[in-house]
Amino acid sequence: MDTRGFYDELADRYDLMYADWDASVTRQGRALGRLLTDALGPGPHTVLDNACGIGTQALGLAALGHRVTGTDLSPVSAARAGREAARRGLDLPVAAADMRALPFADASFDAVVCADNALPHLLTATDVRAALAETLRVLRPGGLLLLSTRPYDELRRSRPQSEAPHVRTGPDGRTITFQLWHWHPDGERYDLELFQLLPGGDTWTTRTSNATYWALPQERTAELAREAGLRDTVWHGPRETGFHQPVLAARRPAP
Repeated sequence: MDTRGFYDELADRYDLMYADWDASVTRQGRALGRLLTDALGPGPHTVLDNACGIGTQALGLAALGHRVTGTDLSPVSAARAGREAARRGLDLPVAAADMRALPFADASFDAVVCADNALPHLLTATDVRAALAETLRVLRPGGLLLLSTRPYDELRRSRPQSEAPHVRTGPDGRTITFQLWHWHPDGERYDLELFQLLPGGDTWTTRTSNATYWALPQERTAELAREAGLRDTVWHGPRETGFHQPVLAARRPAP
């Protein structure tokens, strides 16, 4: 299953991975919003979420008053983000787009968000540099990138084979989500099998999805950002930000 297929297939049930998706939207928006305003001032700011998925970060930032645009490789996910925004009375233009070829003019945004481990779907340094170069291009001078990934320095040392199950209790019953990780011989990349057990009366319906990731260490990620032309690269940990993953902040140099 390619990356687009993974998220197209998962879009209608992505929120079921969270115990309370609406609460996560609020919490993640606030955490990223603090980083955004600490760096750029109170705003509101023009923000591109270039891997918006069904809107987990974009909706939270839009609810804070920022002018957010969402793009995603998966048109099914992006369309759902637009519907979720409409349901909440939020303005969130969305489009399907590859982060390596963004459909926006130079210097269009004050900030770009690339969150929730989206960049590591790109499996080569060439592709990562292309995505970061596009980020640089669409940022205004002095603009900010906020990029989050899993804590891969630790994960590459421990090479876990699975992730603990997550349980969501809804009106139809409990949904259980868990992951198996299959590490490649290079020790850097892994295939993820995502399993969801969906309630169905006396039986369970099992859905599976598959994707591949590059477990990029933090310094290598920052180095690739600098190679693309971004500067002032600083990692912020979850204890500092309240976000569930480490967040790399980087800037497009001002003239």
